[in-house]
Amino acid sequence: MSVRIVALVGSLRAGSHNRQLAEAAAKHAPAGVDVELFEGLADVPFYNEDVDVEGGVPAAATRLREAAGSADAFLLFSPEYNGTMPAVLKNAIDWLSRPYGAGAISGKPVAVVGTAFGQYGGVWAQDDARKAAGIAGGVVVEDVKLSIPASLTRFAEIHPSDDTEVVTALTEVVARLTQQATPAAA
Repeated sequence: MSVRIVALVGSLRAGSHNRQLAEAAAKHAPAGVDVELFEGLADVPFYNEDVDVEGGVPAAATRLREAAGSADAFLLFSPEYNGTMPAVLKNAIDWLSRPYGAGAISGKPVAVVGTAFGQYGGVWAQDDARKAAGIAGGVVVEDVKLSIPASLTRFAEIHPSDDTEVVTALTEVVARLTQQATPAAA
């Protein structure tokens, strides 16, 4: 039985280093683990309880919830925007937290990693994402962390999937997250 990990990338930019990290995690996932990058976060409207009602949930939010509902775990990739996580990632967490106590993220393992230009690799943003995911009901795997600093220079001429050190670290993150996950179909 394989483990399905849904990756949510907090940067919408096509050339995002965090997106490249997610691609590397998917490419180098161990046998029996499927890391799926969720496409479409840009289309998910800001969370609003007025539209989160039967028959009113926007299609993009429904797709996010469906993808998350069949996930065994989540791997969040967060850059740092003005000292915190990007709004698109927080918005995804908000949609997945509802209905309160029974959202698609509830009870599932969550790990947060990422890269940023600064010297700490986005640690503040990743800590905020862990906090939000935990409050939303996810089971945050606190000891699984990866913050890669100086993304603009480190990945200027190499894709993360070709960086041996990054691949080794990502493979360990995915393996440890997989240990915490129980396949939904099991």
